[in-house]
Amino acid sequence: MASSTTKSSEKPKLILPWKTKLAMSIASALTDAATHSDGTINRRLLNFLDRKTPPKATPINGVSTKDVTVDAANNVWFRVFTPTPAPSAVSLPVIIFFHGGGFAFLSPASPNYDAVCRRFCRKIPAVVVSVNYRLCPEHRYPTQYDDGFSAVKFIDENRASLPEIADVSKCFIAGDSAGANIAHHVAVRVCQSELQQLRLIGLISIQPYFGGEERTESELRLTNAPLVSVARTDWLWKVLLPDGSDRDHPASNVSGPNATDLSGLDYPDTLVFVGGFDPLQDWQRRYYEWLKKSGKKAQIIEYPNMIHAFYVFPNLPEASQLISQVKDFITNRLSN
Repeated sequence: MASSTTKSSEKPKLILPWKTKLAMSIASALTDAATHSDGTINRRLLNFLDRKTPPKATPINGVSTKDVTVDAANNVWFRVFTPTPAPSAVSLPVIIFFHGGGFAFLSPASPNYDAVCRRFCRKIPAVVVSVNYRLCPEHRYPTQYDDGFSAVKFIDENRASLPEIADVSKCFIAGDSAGANIAHHVAVRVCQSELQQLRLIGLISIQPYFGGEERTESELRLTNAPLVSVARTDWLWKVLLPDGSDRDHPASNVSGPNATDLSGLDYPDTLVFVGGFDPLQDWQRRYYEWLKKSGKKAQIIEYPNMIHAFYVFPNLPEASQLISQVKDFITNRLSN
């Protein structure tokens, strides 16, 4: 079960189905095979392994999808997930979602993320907009944030790109891992901008990918964790951040010495998810605490027995539980 409290005195044990363990091991091995010490990446190998799911206008399990181009020259686009047939409600909230993958991997068309967004769309229900942004190391900071914000502005200025039932005045930004990092920075830019129709009323931060120069207790304890081992995260920060930067750069250490001052911004109410076997958990808790100290409303939900990216595995009951908690958060925000 998830907990909204901080660390438990009992030491949790990692117990996962063998299929989940196997999938994590394969993903970790493929990541290592595709990344090189010179800061390059084998994109051909990754594209071969990541078999993209096309958009499907014919509903599958009650959800239809379409792709919308934002900037063809820079390959910025988004996939729209719409519940079909539409619920009886007059309108539905919009979730603008940023996928994870360490800023370097995957897309909205990757099978796991297509499936996750389908579940959000169907179970909440909501119109989900999953954004494709350019990846590093070919495109470094701040490209991902620029692409994310350009997608938000496009939606604001092109209401017809979404189905009629979508209500952009009830908009949430969400993301997992690196996508949650992007969601934070895009939310800051939204708060600093004047949009025409889109109104941001909530942020859903699923195991956000933050870091810093310090090695935290959880990083030292879980150094060789699947997907987000310290060696992998070090490599990813190196190929994302500007040359000469350290990990206290505001892109990575969002609550650190170079943090953006949120006190004067209308930053949205935020829900943060943390996993007990995620090396990044200490940075995620610091983010939550920083939001509170900045005078912002924030809630944290902890899964003491879960790994990084657990919620993309539908065979784990915790994955469904997380979606139910996101639904509750959205419902509560809509009622205020």
